[in-house]
Amino acid sequence: MPEGPSILIMKENLQGFTGKKVTKAWGNAQFEKEPLVGKTLLEIRTFGKQTYLVFDTVSVRIHLLMFGSYEINEQTKPDKSLRLALAFKTGSMYFYTCSVKMVDSEFLSTIDWEADVMSDQWDPKKAEKKLKANPQMMVCDALMNQDIFSGVGNIIKNEVLFRIGVQPESLIGNLPPRKRKELIHEARNYSFEFLQWKKEFVLKKHWLVHTKSTCPKCGRKLIKKQTGLGKRRSFYCEKDQKLY
Repeated sequence: MPEGPSILIMKENLQGFTGKKVTKAWGNAQFEKEPLVGKTLLEIRTFGKQTYLVFDTVSVRIHLLMFGSYEINEQTKPDKSLRLALAFKTGSMYFYTCSVKMVDSEFLSTIDWEADVMSDQWDPKKAEKKLKANPQMMVCDALMNQDIFSGVGNIIKNEVLFRIGVQPESLIGNLPPRKRKELIHEARNYSFEFLQWKKEFVLKKHWLVHTKSTCPKCGRKLIKKQTGLGKRRSFYCEKDQKLY
């Protein structure tokens, strides 16, 4: 599943279509697409793993899910995978194997933009308040909770927890205040490093534990385990990451 930094890159790649009118709309997403024709793409906004194509009274929400993808100016995948395509005079955008929904633009005002770890509106104090309200939540679930850390995915989760020396099944309520603040800080910090490495095509070279088998600090065999309510893969070192 693409994480927040990858969605920001998609936004940057699509940015050239803002201010342009839709000349054609098609695909197998389950909503009427004809009303989009003639509308001007006013803005592209992202919230964590979600992308919003903002028109006047409506917006199109796109979530790439686990296997979604997009292309610009060329359709190389079959129509059965094509959820939405929008053509403009200057080119086209294509979205495949993803969730595409039409929402009223007023819906955007209900989103807690301060929960997006990569947003200028990110509010670490609000994140800390939400964490304190969930003392029995595992830290692995907290990091993946899009209401607290919108944009954080499994890669960021594993790397952040290794950096701060915390095992994924630790409980939020057991974390010392210092560790809780480290968790919040590093979730945002690592997301921006992820973004830079992704742009440079060197992201995997910087993984310390995600999909790895040995600890880069002590050389011990890493634990690979499905953790938390979501049963997502965790990679961690029992020696260098403490269970709280």
